[in-house]
Amino acid sequence: MAAGAGGAALGRAALAAPLVLLYYGFSIGITFYNKWLMKSFPFPLLVTLLHLLLIFALAALARALARCRSGRPRAALSWADCLRRAAPAALSTSLDIGLSNWSFLYVTVSLYTMTKSSAILFILLFSLLFKLEEMRVTLLLVVLLIAGGLFMFTYKSTQFNAQGFILVLCASFLGGIRWTLTQILMQKAELGLQNPIDIMFHLQPLMFLGLFPLFAVFEGLPLSISEKLFRFHEAGMLFSLVGKLFLGGILAFGLGFSEFLLVSRTSSLTLSIAGIFKEICILFLATHLLGDRLSLLNWLGFAVCLSGISLHVVLKAVNSKGDKTLEPHKDASSDPDLELLLHHTEHGDKEEEDVETPQQ
Repeated sequence: MAAGAGGAALGRAALAAPLVLLYYGFSIGITFYNKWLMKSFPFPLLVTLLHLLLIFALAALARALARCRSGRPRAALSWADCLRRAAPAALSTSLDIGLSNWSFLYVTVSLYTMTKSSAILFILLFSLLFKLEEMRVTLLLVVLLIAGGLFMFTYKSTQFNAQGFILVLCASFLGGIRWTLTQILMQKAELGLQNPIDIMFHLQPLMFLGLFPLFAVFEGLPLSISEKLFRFHEAGMLFSLVGKLFLGGILAFGLGFSEFLLVSRTSSLTLSIAGIFKEICILFLATHLLGDRLSLLNWLGFAVCLSGISLHVVLKAVNSKGDKTLEPHKDASSDPDLELLLHHTEHGDKEEEDVETPQQ
């Protein structure tokens, strides 16, 4: 029995390793991609809109392939149902991603990463408001650790930018709303949106419509007179830009899908722990590759914040067996439609993804 259990544990670890690396590749890649792209193409809201269109196209393609293989129709909501039930989640998601990308014009990768970690604070806040969480002393300790660590990280930072910090903080606030509303949306079994491919397909058009007015106000006129797009001098420059934007869309779609693939094949705890180490990797890469400067106090603040996040992960792991109200959807790995998308050939009991599914 012990040998069998040990072999099963080794098997799960062997399965998780490549999936974690895939998640790291997309997540770390899109973070540095956004910072790199903003240096040469400073139109973050336009970039976000184009990525939404590409994600919608890829989700539609995935749905079509699954429908052809299974012969079963996919979940389809009318525009009226989408507007009534999914619009709040779509709007908060589009603004979260748009403001996050916008902040890269002003902040370093390290400040962005640290500030986005505060999204857990807002997720906890809205989980309490929507009665998805119960107030406990341990939750208060988590909040104090994360908030204190964020203050220490930004205090007297040599590369601090107030405008960019506010943008990231607003994005984190919206991220708390985003994941709470998405959890509620995926829990509505009658909508049939438990599969993330379906929810991406339905949310992208609403996200595009929600973000477009902000783009028109802040980037419409500058873009119309910019040589980056409409007044380019060489066709090669335009093709290069299109290639860069297409790469970002692939990374954005891959990030969402790799997150779900990791959860469906392992557990939400694996994704949460992987997210913690991912942030450590990003900070080290930012200091060595981009020259981000961090003081000893900044590093200490980062450690305090990570301790708060780690405590929350541990508490969720301890309470996960008895707390079923925090699970956003049914066992994904047993969904036959998902099996067609992921080529899943083995069935197993997996833990379900919770509201702390991580950042863009």
